[in-house]
Amino acid sequence: MRRIFFLWCVAMPALCALAQQSPAAGPYRVLRTEKVGGDGGFDYVYADAQGRRLYVARSGPTKRISVFDLDTLQPAGEIPDVGAHGVVVDPRYSHGIASSKPVVMFDSKTLKVVKTIDVQGNPDGLLFDPFNHRVYVLSHAAPNATVIDAKDGSVLGTIDLGGAPEEAASDGKGRIYIDIEDKNNVAVVDATAMKVIAHYDLGDNKTPAGLAFDAKGQILFVGCRNPAVSVIMNAPDGKIVATLPIGTGVDGAAFIPQTMEAFSSQGDGTLTVIKEDGPAAFAVEQNVKTMTSAKTMTVDTKTNHVWLIGAEFGPLPQPAAPGDRPRRGPLVPGSFTILEVGR
Repeated sequence: MRRIFFLWCVAMPALCALAQQSPAAGPYRVLRTEKVGGDGGFDYVYADAQGRRLYVARSGPTKRISVFDLDTLQPAGEIPDVGAHGVVVDPRYSHGIASSKPVVMFDSKTLKVVKTIDVQGNPDGLLFDPFNHRVYVLSHAAPNATVIDAKDGSVLGTIDLGGAPEEAASDGKGRIYIDIEDKNNVAVVDATAMKVIAHYDLGDNKTPAGLAFDAKGQILFVGCRNPAVSVIMNAPDGKIVATLPIGTGVDGAAFIPQTMEAFSSQGDGTLTVIKEDGPAAFAVEQNVKTMTSAKTMTVDTKTNHVWLIGAEFGPLPQPAAPGDRPRRGPLVPGSFTILEVGR
């Protein structure tokens, strides 16, 4: 693949970013691929770095949360009869929250259910904010965000985000950033007041579905599907600094501060790595080949390894009609896979 160099300038020449699209060769590779199998659909994956567990919510008739040892990938238990999109864990209180309906709170050490929490909307993505130990349960239907106290599971309020949220990130100091898929913007939330204080427009870039945040540099990496790009913007004011190409079908993102790299995972089977070399210098460092359908990711902050989940799918029983939303065929039995990516 050729290397493509371009300069993206916004507002003033000083805010120019050197952008570089790189081939597959680079420092990252798939370290481990484990075909763990099991029936049911899947959405998000979550690494509890302190508890050394990996959580995968599985949907369908045998709905459950499957739990694996983060070091060995051996099964570590499961939480049965919970149909959720994802899980987060507050290590201080050893409480896990699952984005099910009702929301399920469980003990992350014993995996026993502590309580169920009635919420409105349709719980989907979620975020644990260490700033005040709250969990934001996101929903495309109103209310767009339900705020839960991770200590006792009490509902503290809801937030109207003005649209359908996808992924969220915290600055750890009282600000939450949430990409709004159907409005093509990023909502900025005051975590104390629990209200939106700004919306950052993404211009011609649409369907944001991944969000990574560099807390030290105050930089947002917003993964968009149409076109397939990462929009890089200043968190304090929402000014776009650069736009870089990524794979198609993004649905997850994260930032590793130790290496100054942002990652986005795509359904086309790629993991795009963007290197940050300064406040206005960004480059596509690598596109790692992973697995088709592995569109969500999580980072083990102890090892800085990236974890993804995917599966193989058969053909559609009937061809999709013109104008239908993209669909996929039935999951191939036993094909559900966990992938570990690192240097």
